[in-house]
Amino acid sequence: MSDVKPTQALAAFAAELDPAALPSDVRQKLGWLLLDYLRVCSIGARLPWSDWARAYVGLVGKAGASHVLFSPEQLNPQHTTFLNVTFGSSFDADDTHVGAMLHPGVAVWAAALATAEHVGASGREILAAVAAGYETIIRIGLAVQPAHFRRGFQSTGTCDAFGTAAAAGRLLFRGKDAQRRIQEAIGLAGGYPSGVAQFYYSGSSGKRIQAAHAAQCGVAAAVLTQQGFSGPADMLEGAGGFARAYTDGWDPGVIENGLGARFHLMDVLVKSHAAAARVAAGIDAMLALRQQYGFGAADIETMHLGIPRVIQGRLTNPHPVDLQAAQMSLPFSVALAATLPLTAGRIPDATVADYEAGLADARLAALEDCINIDLDDEVEAASNALSTAAKVSVVLRDGRKLSLLVPAPKGSPSRPFTADEHAARFTHELSSRVPTNICADIIAVSKDLDRLDPVWLGRVLSGSN
Repeated sequence: MSDVKPTQALAAFAAELDPAALPSDVRQKLGWLLLDYLRVCSIGARLPWSDWARAYVGLVGKAGASHVLFSPEQLNPQHTTFLNVTFGSSFDADDTHVGAMLHPGVAVWAAALATAEHVGASGREILAAVAAGYETIIRIGLAVQPAHFRRGFQSTGTCDAFGTAAAAGRLLFRGKDAQRRIQEAIGLAGGYPSGVAQFYYSGSSGKRIQAAHAAQCGVAAAVLTQQGFSGPADMLEGAGGFARAYTDGWDPGVIENGLGARFHLMDVLVKSHAAAARVAAGIDAMLALRQQYGFGAADIETMHLGIPRVIQGRLTNPHPVDLQAAQMSLPFSVALAATLPLTAGRIPDATVADYEAGLADARLAALEDCINIDLDDEVEAASNALSTAAKVSVVLRDGRKLSLLVPAPKGSPSRPFTADEHAARFTHELSSRVPTNICADIIAVSKDLDRLDPVWLGRVLSGSN
């Protein structure tokens, strides 16, 4: 495919992907990612900004066949996607590709399930659409990073639109014109991205819906293409296209190399903590040190955080101005981890509720004031496109000096959750909404995605709390 343009290559991949040919490990990974998608949506649907999103969709949305999760409401595929992505993406616990610097899963799953209900697609077609969506998002992200990030963009808010256009397009367009129509939809989606990342510095609640906006725009692009509109066939690589506008340098070969054989979705990280993926290793390090040596926040005299260059600046600001900024702050997150209650034999997750409580806890501000942060060669060497390392060193008031380097956080490709852990995390959350036998049924479907029926899934979850 060396002489094929990137936009065309992705459209051809989405149109021609045979779900029966997907490797077993890709199918297994997608099943785990489905469970994680539903888990984080269940948590996020209870948060206050999800109510804001519901009120917005109540004004602009139109009824349709696509289920809003955990509700009897059915809307059109665009606005169902917006709501379901808001639920799952709005508290920073959804799956992440570290190298592409984005959150692909919640956007792709929401768009594919909503569009599948809209057109009556089978589980096999959903499987192909989701795989195509993940690969489109991740490959574009990898191609434009890190210059895209340095220009001031958060790639979830830009690249997700292309992936949901590919996923929805796979489900909407069939036959000999499918590639052309998907290519037009991807091209049309290129007119929507924003993803400006000022929230890293100023806070705000805008990031709560950035993925939702991008995801619904991709679905809208596919539906608009179905109605007759079309976007540029060279939207990614064209002289006035996405790469020229949004990055100072990109590698288009990343998009084409191994497409259809090498699945970057296998490198997606599933989060333990409701925080930026690149600060998670620091949280894990503090919790592991406390678990091993039995100290608490009051015992700490000083702290030192060793970091890689990639997070310097945007993720290292202390004293965050609001909840969103706190979840993007390494010093705040490590200070929070120093205060979390520990249970013997179990390292806790840092939740949104923990972050909210931490903002009102004077101990955290005091701990942040005793933190020094420096670039660390060992941490730099341990960090890569799959995970970001961190080193936490503490001096305790009793004179002990403790240090731990965590090369990769729990949930990353080198430290993945097991199948049993995925099932347990899913059941722990979803059993608060549906009977455990329904949880078991969904877990069984995640192991055989050809059986995934979006109408059934919407119905069994529609009466939940």
